[in-house]
Amino acid sequence: MGTTSELRDDGVRVVTMEHPPVNALTVQGWYDVAAALDEASRDMDTHVVVLRAEGRGFNAGVDIKEMQHTTGFDALIGANKGCYAAFKAVYECAVPVVAAVHGHCLGGGVGLVGNADCIVASEDAYFGVPEVDQGALGAATHMARLVPQHLMRTLYFTARTIKAADLVQFGSVLEVVPRDELDEAALAVAGEIAAKDTRVVRAAKEALNGIDPVDVNKSYRFEQGFTMELNLAGVADELRDGFAGTDKAGRARR
Repeated sequence: MGTTSELRDDGVRVVTMEHPPVNALTVQGWYDVAAALDEASRDMDTHVVVLRAEGRGFNAGVDIKEMQHTTGFDALIGANKGCYAAFKAVYECAVPVVAAVHGHCLGGGVGLVGNADCIVASEDAYFGVPEVDQGALGAATHMARLVPQHLMRTLYFTARTIKAADLVQFGSVLEVVPRDELDEAALAVAGEIAAKDTRVVRAAKEALNGIDPVDVNKSYRFEQGFTMELNLAGVADELRDGFAGTDKAGRARR
């Protein structure tokens, strides 16, 4: 369990996240994802990455229970920095990243796939940013890469989710396949990329990042500033306590 990385003979590196029960990542979990993508960047034998997960869903965001069972802001700051590192590593990975998404992809999961280069999803996949329900902000930067502006705002304010099949029309999800065909579909796309000259593809990845209209790293960091404000005000702890069944906000007042 944890995050594993395996380089196939065809130049496809498969990075798998497995954090039962729902793939909500701890602080260390986010850094582990970042490390796996950074390794892929450095390895010239890696031509493309497939980012996937085992378990009930692709990713459920940060481990809120870890955050609420620690004192002070250490876990919050760790989660902020860990998410930033992981999202940045996906975006800046020297080779293309193909996300293979099944089940839930929420919060930090949207941060990962929003920064990926290609998304393949299973029929049961859905995406959402429930941050406002947890007293936090973030990943709007990345949801805005999946859906048009007004839909992104609606999804953000309401904490609604959207099915992968509905994202195909926007071009953000390449294709939707039955769950048992997801890995095959993702590997097929990755295989096409891996067959190209990796020197050219690596140059293309850097070039495409260079012409992006939004700096995703700065944009996400800006969002995180408001998360810190909500935490300092005590709002975030109150809402997370309801989710985690803890009383961190009450302990802070005593």
